[in-house]
Amino acid sequence: MSLTVQSALAALPLPREWTWQVVVRPRRRTLGIEIQEDGSVLFAVPSDADPHAVADAVRSRLPRLADEIERRRRGGGEPVKELVGGASFAYLGRRHRLRVVPAEPGGQVRLHQGWLELPDTGSPRQGASLIAEWYIARGSRWAAARVAPLAERTGVTPGAVTVRDLGARWGACEPDGSIALHWALMQLPPSLVDLVLVHELTHLKVSAHGAAFRHRMRMVLEDLESLERRFAEAEPMLWRGAV
Repeated sequence: MSLTVQSALAALPLPREWTWQVVVRPRRRTLGIEIQEDGSVLFAVPSDADPHAVADAVRSRLPRLADEIERRRRGGGEPVKELVGGASFAYLGRRHRLRVVPAEPGGQVRLHQGWLELPDTGSPRQGASLIAEWYIARGSRWAAARVAPLAERTGVTPGAVTVRDLGARWGACEPDGSIALHWALMQLPPSLVDLVLVHELTHLKVSAHGAAFRHRMRMVLEDLESLERRFAEAEPMLWRGAV
């Protein structure tokens, strides 16, 4: 654990009732903030983190952190879905109703005539896994095409762009320049997925979340603050596979 980073965060006006800890993750390049279901906060930092830069980044996010922690403590945890006919699932901002169809060997989820068709496996957990795999496959193709113009405007050349389960994170920028998005983001309108993509692309130029970082993001996304507000409103409602 980085005692210097912990000391820098302890000097911030963090509410006394917050439970938080700092962990060092050598593979990280930037600060990561993970809010657990019980409202506790984990600050994940790279081994060479600048304590002052970390403190500045956390300070800038305090209002949004406070809102999310309060929501988690009130019991507003991860949304749960019942995999029954007529249930609503979104893809890139458009909603589709679920249709459970007879299972066939090798059957997969597909979007057919406006319906999201799910093979009846008899297991909600397996059904949720199939839907997640559908989001991953379809989202990967979309993100691979979407990232090119955004990368050009950001002035970077990223590595591979993948869509997968990132746990508590929505996006990740790896040391080799590859970008990853959480599959649950594919439920959002494209403009909000762009927000996460540009965030990770900008990390290829600027590691810390400071004024220079936000300036570069705003050069690509002129309505940055509006997009961030919309994302903060939509994020709690994203389904991540709970059934």
